[in-house]
Order: sequence, then structure tokens, then C-alpha cells
Amino acid sequence: MGAIMKRDDAIKKVTEMIRDVGVCMLTNIDEHGQVISRPMATADVDKEGNVWFFSNEYSGKVTQISENNELNLIYAHPGHNTYLNIFGIGSIVIDKEKMKQLWNPAVKAWFPDGIDDPKLCLLKVDTKQAWYWDNSSSKMIIFFNMLTAIIRGKQFQDGETGELDLD
Repeated sequence: MGAIMKRDDAIKKVTEMIRDVGVCMLTNIDEHGQVISRPMATADVDKEGNVWFFSNEYSGKVTQISENNELNLIYAHPGHNTYLNIFGIGSIVIDKEKMKQLWNPAVKAWFPDGIDDPKLCLLKVDTKQAWYWDNSSSKMIIFFNMLTAIIRGKQFQDGETGELDLD
């Protein structure tokens, strides 16, 4: 693993990676102790590194997060060979002004009444720590480097990796 980045650099790196992917798997523990994952479209990453999502206030994930607010966000872009795992603390936010600020037309597919939908809420993830793997080289370069490592009997170096302290 690489060195731990400074907070501002870490926020910038996380923001770039999230915006490149857009959708993550939100993972948390349900009331039975089982790991639950579901896809979530990212609404925003703010200047503090918090990740925002639109959600249904009455959904199972909101209930689960209300009971255990520790969660992971897992972003993957295999086409670019970039991966990001974020640990954070989730909270439910009911703030119409923030909703208006983050609103985009695609959200209307889940909330046809728009900002006035009574089920609409925001899920804010206060990011604490992240781990990333970033090897945005082309697949041919990666394959060549793997082949070279095999021929030379060396371990394959698969790009940039690191831990990001966002707290």
C-alpha cells in the first residue's frame, strides 16, 4: 500500500474516483447481522468529502442505517482498472434546500413527485477512511507488465494503491 495522503489530497482523490464511476454498492449490516449490498447512484461529493445519495425515507436501508450507521461504499470501474472502498457513517437528512441543490432529472424515475415526494430523503455518508486501487493504464500495458513480471520471476506491480484518511 502507498503512503497515507493528506486530508485535502485524499478528498480530491476520492472525489475524482467517485465522479468517474457514479454508482456504488452501499454495504451495511442488517438487523440479523447479515451483510447487505445495494447499488446507489451518487448525488454528490461535497468539499468535506461527504458522499450524498437520494433515498426513500421508508426503505429498508434507511431503517438499517438508523440502527447501525457504519457502512461501506464500494466503487468499481473495471474498464479503467480503478477501485475504491470507503468506510463512513451514514445519516438521514431531510433538507428541502439541499435536495434542490442536489436534484437531477434522473432522480425523478424513483421519485415522480420530485422534491415534494413525501418519501424523499437524503443519505449523507460522512467518509472516515478509504482504500483505493488505481491502475488506469491500458489493458495491453497491464498485460505486458504481468507477462514481464512472470518472465522475470518478480511480483506484478499493479499500479497505485493507497489508504486515504478522510477523518
